[in-house]
Amino acid sequence: MAGLLTNLRNAVITGFVLAALLAAAYLAMGGAFDANYWRFFFRWLHVLSGVMWIGLLWYFNFVQIPTMPSIPDELKPAVGKHIAPAALWWFRWGAMSTIATGLILAWLNGYIVQVLTMGALDGFAVRTHLMLGAGMWFGIIMWFNVWFIIWPNQQKALNIDNKYPDLAADAKATAARKAMLFSRTNTVLSIPMLFAMVGAQNL
Repeated sequence: MAGLLTNLRNAVITGFVLAALLAAAYLAMGGAFDANYWRFFFRWLHVLSGVMWIGLLWYFNFVQIPTMPSIPDELKPAVGKHIAPAALWWFRWGAMSTIATGLILAWLNGYIVQVLTMGALDGFAVRTHLMLGAGMWFGIIMWFNVWFIIWPNQQKALNIDNKYPDLAADAKATAARKAMLFSRTNTVLSIPMLFAMVGAQNL
C-alpha cells in the first residue's frame, strides 16, 4: 500500500479505478449510460476540475502569497523555480477544464443559452437560470484572468521556461504585483461564484 501511495500517478489511477467500480455497481443495479448518466458524468468532471482550480487559487492566496515575505531569501528560489510553476500548470488547466465541462454540462441540460443570458430569455422568471448564469459569468471572468492576465504575468515574474531572462527587476516586480492583484480578484469572485452555483441547486 505504501508503494501505491508514494507514487502520485498510481494513487490517482487508483482513485479513478474505485470510481469505475462504482460505475460498474450502478450498471449492475439497472443503471444505464443514458443521457442522465452523461449529465452526471460531466457534472462530476466539472466538480473535479473546479476543486483543482479553486483549491490552487486558495492555496496561492491563503498560503503562498502571505507566507512568501517570511521565507528566508535563500529559500525563495525553491518556490519560484519549482513549486509555483508546477502549481500554475495545474491551476490554469484546472480553470480550462472547469469552464469546458461547465459549458458542456449546460448544453447537455438544454439550458446553455438561458444560463449565458442569465435568464433574460425567460424574463428573469427562472431563478435557476439567473443563479447558474451569475456563477458561470463569474467563472468565465476568472478563467479569462487566469489565462490572459495571471499566467502571462507570472511567466514574466518567475521567468518560467526561461522566457524572460533579461527582464528588469522592476518589470518583474510589476508583473508579480499584477498577477497577485488579479489572483486576489479571482479569490473575491470565487465566493459569490460558489454561492450562485450551489444556490442554483438548492434555492
